[in-house]
Amino acid sequence: MADADGEATSAWLIENRERQRELYGAPLGDRVRRLTGALGISQARLARTLGISPAMLSQLVSARRVKIGDPAVLARMLMLDHRCHGLPRTPDPRAVETLLGEISRARWQWNGPRTAARRARRAAADGTAAAALRGVTDPARLAAAAAALGPSFPELAEVLRQAASRPGA
Repeated sequence: MADADGEATSAWLIENRERQRELYGAPLGDRVRRLTGALGISQARLARTLGISPAMLSQLVSARRVKIGDPAVLARMLMLDHRCHGLPRTPDPRAVETLLGEISRARWQWNGPRTAARRARRAAADGTAAAALRGVTDPARLAAAAAALGPSFPELAEVLRQAASRPGA
């Protein structure tokens, strides 16, 4: 009976990892290992930066949970992932701490349609797709949209990531 339970659990975890791949472009365990390795930090430190408990991050990494429930946490993870691409192989620990502080202070806010409409009108003067996207919503929502679109529409996801990474540009 233990073998059957083990096989069922294993199949369930494989299915959860595949669902994460569909949602986030890769299983969250892979993404988290890439971030912790690039930054030289523990999973617990990453969890604090993202704004979730270490236990919750562990459940996501092991695929015992499939989804990141808080859009702000997902947006911070995506922003951190994007910013890690520019880091040297062995980043300066002070630079890592500065980056982690910036990411942990990033806030996702719902600004409602009136505010979004005003931003869209202001961004129209710039004329770029990224500026127009920044005019519609904030960087955290752009990053979350990029994660959702990434597996199916990588080109659009890249434009969204670029818009999210340069909120003041």
